[in-house]
Amino acid sequence: MTTAEGRDPYEAADLDDTAWERQVVWWDRTFVAIVLLTAAALPLAGLRGGSLWVAYAAMAAILAAYAAWGARAARSRDQRLATAYVVVLVAGTSVTVAQDGIATLLLFGAFTQLWMLLEPERRAVVASVVLAAATSVGIAFQEGFDVPTLLEAAPQMAIALAFAIMLGLWVATTMRQSEERARLLHDLRQAQAELAESHHAAGVTAERERIAREIHDTLAQGFTSVVTQAQAATAALDRGERDRARERLVVVEQTARDNLAEARALVAAFAPVPLQGSTLAEALRRLSERFTAETGTPVVLDVAGASDPSVDGATGHAAADVVLLRAAQEALANVRRHAGAGSVTIRLARGSAGADADVRLEVVDDGRGLPPGHADGLGLAGMRERVSAVGGTLAVAPGEHGGTRVEVHVPTSGGAA
Repeated sequence: MTTAEGRDPYEAADLDDTAWERQVVWWDRTFVAIVLLTAAALPLAGLRGGSLWVAYAAMAAILAAYAAWGARAARSRDQRLATAYVVVLVAGTSVTVAQDGIATLLLFGAFTQLWMLLEPERRAVVASVVLAAATSVGIAFQEGFDVPTLLEAAPQMAIALAFAIMLGLWVATTMRQSEERARLLHDLRQAQAELAESHHAAGVTAERERIAREIHDTLAQGFTSVVTQAQAATAALDRGERDRARERLVVVEQTARDNLAEARALVAAFAPVPLQGSTLAEALRRLSERFTAETGTPVVLDVAGASDPSVDGATGHAAADVVLLRAAQEALANVRRHAGAGSVTIRLARGSAGADADVRLEVVDDGRGLPPGHADGLGLAGMRERVSAVGGTLAVAPGEHGGTRVEVHVPTSGGAA
């Protein structure tokens, strides 16, 4: 298939420029060798005088046309150049054969070039028929161009034509299959490159979102606490309550230290600091105590079956434990900002017995509850993504006695797998 300009729509660069260029160089050398051997054979066959020079002139015209058009067409597949060259090739071959029958040696190169240069195959078939007919006329011309001589040459050329067409179709089919394989390989490589780029972009986006959630769940909440405690300390100083101000400053210092540790852990891509060297239940106890110290709101931690290591260790899967800890942090941050609660309860328990049990985390407050038609903010949206990533579920609903209940279920290591 070619374009309106006679170019094949699949550029040689899309297939394999280097390999095709190497093949064409051998075509060039082979064709020139055939022409030179024919030129050498003519005087050896007894051709002399003007007939020899006519034959040489015709072959020189073929070589000149090949240098000007044929070689370029072989590399660019420009059908206009190919057609111009083929016209000279057919005429030159016919004229040379008309001088001496030994010049039929040119047909070895001529038929091959027709199939190499012309697209689609039907054009090569038509050109082959024309070349065979012109050669037959040239052979007949040697004997004065009478009908008996023409009829005698016709069967020989018919056999050569049939062989050339069958060989040409086989070669064309083979080349077409090779081009198709090369095209498919090119498309595969391009698709792989696009897929790799897409995966890289998706990975970058996912990592940015993960870091944003980590910062929101840790550093942003810590800085909020620092600001709140600093304001409380300033207010206490204004009232002359130095002991109260000192207590707030101690909380500020501890919170700042914790956030500094979190920042270092994020940079080093480690697990959250509260889970390093401790269980999830222990991390939740420290989180509850710090929240009470910062806000004055009591937090009750209820770890069901605290003596059961499987519960105290929570899921047995580090990523899921991180999700539960971050969910508790976000729930307490929402209590601090929105609930106006007098107390908070955190419950950690295994949902059911067995290897495929899930772990349930509940954070319940007695505050003002959810507003009508509430929508997830950044914190809850990030929490849902975290929970979903480990195969868990998140529910946010009003508490049984007012306030808000946040419930997270995540599978244990057996269920998560």
